[in-house]
Amino acid sequence: MGIRFTGLLVTNALILPPNCVALAMVNPLTGPDHEVAGWFHAHLTRTFVSVLRAFTEFGSGEWIGVVLFFVALYFVWKKWWPSLVTLIVAVPGGMLLNEWMKVLVHRHRPFVDGPFVDWSGYSFASGHTIGATLLYGQLLLFVLPALKTRHWRLLSVFSALFLVLLVGFSRVALGAHFLTDVLAAIIFGIVWLMLCMVLRKPLWRRAVASAIPAGDPVELSR
Repeated sequence: MGIRFTGLLVTNALILPPNCVALAMVNPLTGPDHEVAGWFHAHLTRTFVSVLRAFTEFGSGEWIGVVLFFVALYFVWKKWWPSLVTLIVAVPGGMLLNEWMKVLVHRHRPFVDGPFVDWSGYSFASGHTIGATLLYGQLLLFVLPALKTRHWRLLSVFSALFLVLLVGFSRVALGAHFLTDVLAAIIFGIVWLMLCMVLRKPLWRRAVASAIPAGDPVELSR
């Protein structure tokens, strides 16, 4: 499976409340993880870092917050309440769960010192990557039902995939995360979106049928 969890529990009073424990994780891909991180770290230049930092902004909390704000305003204007709730649960909700996971696992970052390194916090799983996966994945789920041609559907899918991979690559190359941190974030993000998509149907079937205009993406996607 690539990543497996052990039952070993370790208390970290500086990070967690006194009655909480943190999960120690055994990573069988430690060797490749460090090799990839070390290679990029050895080849970082100021120009390369500037480009990577531009890429990583597509998964930053600030950028995601701005996009969510305007999309939420649009849903409020259209009175697409199920879509609004879906957006909030899927994106901020999933990102919050990832932060809890970071505290629980508390894997340290590949590098914390160096000319281009200024990272803090824990590494598993990548917050930028899961944020990008949740945001662009959820937006894709909203727009796909409204796209009538195969060309636009493929373009939308590849655009979302490209942005997620771009953010993930930048996090590994910058030394902020191991490769497995990024892969885990993508997997967790997809699973969370699928869970949200499955759970919303029985919960909102009647509300969507009776109160939401025909143009609501949530209704169209059912």
